[in-house]
Amino acid sequence: MVKKAVVLLSGGLDSTTTLYYALNKGYTCQALIFDYGQRHKRELRSAVAVAKRARVPYQILKISLPWKGSALLDASVQVPVARTLKEIGKGIPSTYVPARNTIFLSFALSFAEAIGAQAIFIGANALDYSGYPDCRPDYYAAFQKVIAKGIKASRIRIKTPLINMTKAEIIKLGRKLGAPLEMTWSCYQGGSKPCGVCDSCRLRAKGFLLYNKAS
Repeated sequence: MVKKAVVLLSGGLDSTTTLYYALNKGYTCQALIFDYGQRHKRELRSAVAVAKRARVPYQILKISLPWKGSALLDASVQVPVARTLKEIGKGIPSTYVPARNTIFLSFALSFAEAIGAQAIFIGANALDYSGYPDCRPDYYAAFQKVIAKGIKASRIRIKTPLINMTKAEIIKLGRKLGAPLEMTWSCYQGGSKPCGVCDSCRLRAKGFLLYNKAS
């Protein structure tokens, strides 16, 4: 039987590695890309480029979150910059988008059920991350229970292969799988080049530094 999967693809390191992980595991994948009004729309271009490189079908789903509530949705709210690595991950930063992964997973679940997919892959990570509550293992365990109770195809599984990996370990896995990490985008700012000082840029830099040291 053909194994089908929906992969949430943002265009970043984690989601790109996750896509290639799913392909390596023998899944026939369809990528789901969200345009939700984020200030860093540059990531959409990377997501499309990665999907094309991997030769997987993709859909860009445009949704609106007019109530904003996040620095990623409201240009008047500052993206945290120049925070130390110790500060990152302590508390929930202004870049948290209310219930974003719940929204994304709900769309992905509908998509997966409609096409008869057995799995949804998401590149969530609970170690080198910015403190978001919807990136933790217990959140995904709870959402799996929602699936068991709330849909017809209750055997769809949420796969979080990177959940307990450091950014350096994710980069190592991505390289091993042949993922085009050079095509990815991590920066939260909306510029043409990475700012280098937002939380996401700093975590990315830390990951590559540690990966290169270990190589």
